[in-house]
Amino acid sequence: MQTLYLVVPLAPLLGALAAGLLGPLIGRRAAHSVTIALMVISFGAALAIFGDVLEGNEFNGPVYNWLVSDGVRFDIGFLIDRLSATMMVVVTFVSLAVHVYTIGYMADDPGYQRFFSYISLFTFSMLILVMANNFVQLFFGWEAVGLVSYLLIGFWYTRPSAIYANLKAFLVNRVGDFGFLLGIALVLLYAGSLDYATVFSAAERVATMNIEIFGGYAWNVMSVICILLFIGAMGKSAQFPLHVWLPDSMEGPTPISALIHAATMVTAGIFMVARMSPLFELSESALAFVIVIGAITALFMALVAIVQNDIKRVVAYSTLSQLGYMTVALGASAYSAAIFHLATHAFFKAVLFLGAGSVIIALHHEQDMRRMGGLRRYMPITYWTMLIAALASAGVPGLSGFFSKDAIIEATKLSTTPGAGFAYFSLTACVFVTALYTFRLVFMTFHGTERFHAGHAREDHAGAHAGHADEHHAHAGAPHESPAVVTWPLIALSIPAVCLGWLIGPVLFGDFFGNSIVIAQEHQGLVKMGQEFHGVFGMMWHAVFTAPFWLSVAGIVTAWYLYIKRTDLPASIATRFALIYRILDKKYGFDEFNEWLFARGARGLGRGLWQLGDVRLIDGLMVNGSARLVGWFAGVIRQFQSGFIYHYAFTMIIGVLLLVTLLFMQ
Repeated sequence: MQTLYLVVPLAPLLGALAAGLLGPLIGRRAAHSVTIALMVISFGAALAIFGDVLEGNEFNGPVYNWLVSDGVRFDIGFLIDRLSATMMVVVTFVSLAVHVYTIGYMADDPGYQRFFSYISLFTFSMLILVMANNFVQLFFGWEAVGLVSYLLIGFWYTRPSAIYANLKAFLVNRVGDFGFLLGIALVLLYAGSLDYATVFSAAERVATMNIEIFGGYAWNVMSVICILLFIGAMGKSAQFPLHVWLPDSMEGPTPISALIHAATMVTAGIFMVARMSPLFELSESALAFVIVIGAITALFMALVAIVQNDIKRVVAYSTLSQLGYMTVALGASAYSAAIFHLATHAFFKAVLFLGAGSVIIALHHEQDMRRMGGLRRYMPITYWTMLIAALASAGVPGLSGFFSKDAIIEATKLSTTPGAGFAYFSLTACVFVTALYTFRLVFMTFHGTERFHAGHAREDHAGAHAGHADEHHAHAGAPHESPAVVTWPLIALSIPAVCLGWLIGPVLFGDFFGNSIVIAQEHQGLVKMGQEFHGVFGMMWHAVFTAPFWLSVAGIVTAWYLYIKRTDLPASIATRFALIYRILDKKYGFDEFNEWLFARGARGLGRGLWQLGDVRLIDGLMVNGSARLVGWFAGVIRQFQSGFIYHYAFTMIIGVLLLVTLLFMQ
């Protein structure tokens, strides 16, 4: 079985090398065939490992030792338990679907082989992260997914907007990663090891220690460690205020939107906090920080989604909001509920992203929902799969999103973590907003009047490909259903989006994750929920009498009324509430604030350092100043080198007088 552990991450790595290094030689067909075949092997191995873990066979050990420094071992190793095995299955399955989908979406792109190499390399990086049994390997995977996401977001590198987006994502993630690295450094300093098992066994001892960050103020070491680690998660999982990179990352091709923003990179922070539950459970302050940040992200990012017109940006802000749900669950110590929602969200959000890509293909790379409408009869498979995903996202009973979201809301209600009341209000209000923006997308895209025009194309690809694609589609006529390589992944991902939630009983209330997750005795909200759980049908029936259900229905009905029945009302509402609309449209001004404070501030600081340090100090004083000093001294000395004997005699007399004076002074 240990051989299979190596197969899971190394198969996509081999595919990345084959497509990246040999792509021009083996051609397009061979490139996608090799990478997809290796992804099938990786997914099959992950399934086999998952089955083996369910039988009780877990593994924790090194693969090889990288180095030893001052007695500290830096190992590459695997921790294979129910948590990591679940993540391995989710990551490989979604990645496999995205690989297949890419054949259709990127068919005419000149960077075809390069794209397959990148997404396989991204999958390898994510698998290394979730399989790690130590902080060194975790940090390697953490940084690797950040690097490859930079390459993917800026894949169409001739577009300035794509270059701006990938640089923004890279820099914002560096802010979070700085905190993450400091947290790991404190772990090594106080626990004396980077191995998970060793650190977790020393957690209670570390929790009794204090540290003075500012003179005279003692901080609990465990709280500092957990907050710093969570700052890293805020960057990767796009939590307020480090969320600003994710919407702009939609500049990348649609397949990476599904891969990065559904099941992999943005969920890395959620997975990390769940893995670190033995640490977080020892810090009430850290849990309170987590739950408040998650609540703010969930509600306020959902509100922004209401005013977005780009179909991919609506789904992007939906991702931010759903990540907020997961973060709140972590803060409420409902780690299994967070991972459960991570899994259900991975599938229905991947369907929404890939379905949006299917629509974009049909409309010749048009992404503005105001230029869509009436696509239901042209694209039935895309419509029905996206409708299923939308119902799951809105939390309609019976679909996967309902079970995981309802569990998080209920766990938050029962939580004793400071800030849980605010989080419960935010999540409950967010149910209405989620249903509204999700079905706004469905109704504007697939229902109502046809607002698209054949030949109206958006330049979504780079260079010659964009012109070729636009010229080709200008004569393509009415939109039509996407090819099978696009629709089959949608269908495959829709199946777990429907039925995965029915596993809520064993996953949340049946000790599914075992020792992978640790929960303190005073944080037993899920246990209380389990005592009142009477099966999935009982949960669905009970939901009918709760506020979230009716808020979800109200959101869907409101979307229907505004975007089907009275399409004139949204513009009137935007005019009447112009200030609120402008705030949401500007995304609370975070981009402008960051541009003013950080970007302009950094440019101002750089300009000041250049003028003061380079021009005046280095060039002006040290280089040119020393040259001027030498020149002045040479000019003085030159006066004594006149060629006249009496000048030389006078100089000698003066020298003798100086020497005699110095001699007598001694």
